[in-house]
Amino acid sequence: MKLSGKTEVYGVIGYPVKHSLSPPMQTKAFEFLGIDAVYVPFEVRPERIKEAVEGLRALNIKGVNVTVPHKERVAELVDYLSEDAEFLGAVNVVKNVNGELYGYNTDVDGFLQSLVDEGVELEGKRVTMFGAGGAARAVGYAVLKAGAKFLNIVNRNFSRGKEVGELLGKRGNVLVFPLKEGTVSTLLKDTDVIVNTTSVGMKEGDPPLFNYSLIPEGITVVDIIYNPAETPLLKAAKERGCKTVNGLGMLLWQGAFAFEIWTGRRAPVDVMRKVLEEELYG
Repeated sequence: MKLSGKTEVYGVIGYPVKHSLSPPMQTKAFEFLGIDAVYVPFEVRPERIKEAVEGLRALNIKGVNVTVPHKERVAELVDYLSEDAEFLGAVNVVKNVNGELYGYNTDVDGFLQSLVDEGVELEGKRVTMFGAGGAARAVGYAVLKAGAKFLNIVNRNFSRGKEVGELLGKRGNVLVFPLKEGTVSTLLKDTDVIVNTTSVGMKEGDPPLFNYSLIPEGITVVDIIYNPAETPLLKAAKERGCKTVNGLGMLLWQGAFAFEIWTGRRAPVDVMRKVLEEELYG
């Protein structure tokens, strides 16, 4: 990598950030297209986020990805928000244009494009989503944006589920349910697509989210976890003849859309995918 006085600086802001796969993925994309830019991790404590965002202007950093726990706070600190970012109150991409900061949320279209790649359509579908965290907001919004018939939100903390349901209910038909086996059993009988947005299945030995024998045969099951590549939920779904999709595509496409926002160039998606697969799966 050759640096010059013209090299543009991009990065990722998070806490912690050492695990981020964005630096190798975005660096390879810049190199592949011959763009004079570097991409670096910025570990920013929550109490320093306002200074960090001001620092983007002062240092003329051209753009950053934003990861946990900063997405909501950064949405309050930028100058302009895209429609998706404004609705969700969360930003995962910032572009600096002459000191004015534009905030975007590419998690939404990243999730949808990952399903397009796999031939999964959501229009008119009945979707049951597990979880009510930040990822669930973006994924649930994406599901409704794509024209799903209705969205069931199932969450252990029912009041948190209701909070997300109230937000997403502005965009479509949303019902919220507690995570109880009888409830899940009833819901899944009337479900075309299951989506897991929780972290259950990320660690070996995690108890199952629900009784996986309840998964209807032949439906679509999506888990936004990308490591491991096949969670116990996806393994059980595959055994029941279901179409399965993991979170690698969402990770890839949110980054690819960020790259396109910053550069105005088409992202080298195949190159970026290869980097992620090598980093994650060897």
